[in-house]
Amino acid sequence: MSSDGSVRIAFALQHPGFSMKLDLTVPGRGVTALFGRSGSGKTSCLRVVAGLQAAQQVHVQVGDEVWQDDAQGICLPTHRRPLGYVFQEASLFPHLSVRDNLEYGMRRVPAAERRVQLAQVVQWLGLSTLVDRRPEGLSGGERQRVAIGRALLASPRLLLMDEPLSALDLASRAAILPYLQRLHAELSIPVLYVSHAIDEVARLADHTVVLDAGRVVASGPTARVLNEAGDVLPLGEENGVLIEAAVGLHDEAYHLTRLDFAGGHLWVSRVDRPLGGAVRARVLARDVSVALSQAGDSSIANLLPARVLRMQEEGADRVLLSLETGGGTPLLARITRRSRDQLGLAPGMAVIAQVKSVALAA
Repeated sequence: MSSDGSVRIAFALQHPGFSMKLDLTVPGRGVTALFGRSGSGKTSCLRVVAGLQAAQQVHVQVGDEVWQDDAQGICLPTHRRPLGYVFQEASLFPHLSVRDNLEYGMRRVPAAERRVQLAQVVQWLGLSTLVDRRPEGLSGGERQRVAIGRALLASPRLLLMDEPLSALDLASRAAILPYLQRLHAELSIPVLYVSHAIDEVARLADHTVVLDAGRVVASGPTARVLNEAGDVLPLGEENGVLIEAAVGLHDEAYHLTRLDFAGGHLWVSRVDRPLGGAVRARVLARDVSVALSQAGDSSIANLLPARVLRMQEEGADRVLLSLETGGGTPLLARITRRSRDQLGLAPGMAVIAQVKSVALAA
C-alpha cells in the first residue's frame, strides 16, 4: 500500500466495560501524538502495533511493510517488527554502563542494516558525559534519555513512546523536552507519542489524534486539533489555542520578540530564533479578557481585534467565549457571567481581546 510511508493501524478490542474500534492512518514522518484522558485506549493502541496485545481484525502497516493483517493470516512476532519502544519507566540494565545499554539496542540489528549510529544518538541526546556511568548514578531524566537512545539504536522503522515523561518531576520534564524537540528535527521516521499532557503535545507533535472511550474523536494537524479539543474533552484550565506564528521583530531595547500570525501579532519575552523562524505560541482561555474598545492606558501589550463567535456557560459564574481574529485565527476567553452581561456581549459583536500571558510551546 503506502508509498508515502504512512502508518495504518486498524483493530477492534473488547474487554469487560471497555471496547475499542480504530481505523487510523497517520503521516510517515514526524511526531503523531495520541492524546486523551486515562483509559481512552492510547497505550492499548501502542501495544497492538507492537504485537504485545491481542486484538481482532488487526491491520498494522508501516509504509509498504505489513506487520499484521488478520485477514491474510500475517502476524510478525514482536521481535521481528522493526520498532523501538520507550516506556514510562526507563528499565535500563542496572549492571551495564550507559554505553553498554546503548549498544544493546544496536546488537538487535545486523551492522549492514543500521541506519542510526552510536555517535549520532550520543550527540542528539547529550549523553557524552554519561556513557561511562551506571544507571543508578543517573537522574530520572538522564535515564529516560538513555532509554530513548537505546530504542533509536535498534534502527526502528517506527518509534513508540508511551508517556515517557510521566514518571519525571517538573524539573526533569523541563530538562528532557529540548532533547525530544531536537530528535523531532533530526529523525526521519514516524513517532507515535502517547500523552495526556496537552503542553507536551503542543510542543512536540506535528499531527494529533484525540482518543476518548476507545474511539477517535479528532485527528489532524496539531494546531487545528488542539484548538478544537475543548469541544470533545473537558480541558478545564488547560483550554486554550495553539497559534503557529513567525518571528517578525526583535526589540533588543526591551528584550522582547514580536510573533506575527494571521490576524495580528503577539509580544513575548525575547525568543532565540532568527527573523522568519517558526514558533508555536499557546494562549490559554484564562489568560484572555475582552473589552469593547482599545484603551491606550493599559499595561496589557497584546490587544487583538476579534469577533465573538459563540458563548458557552461554564457552571454558575463563568462563560467561555470563542473568538476569531481578523485573519481567522481562533482565540478563547474565559470571563465571568457578570462581565458578559455588563458588556452586553453577543455572537457577532466586535471586541478587543486582551492577551495577558503567552506560553511558547515550540
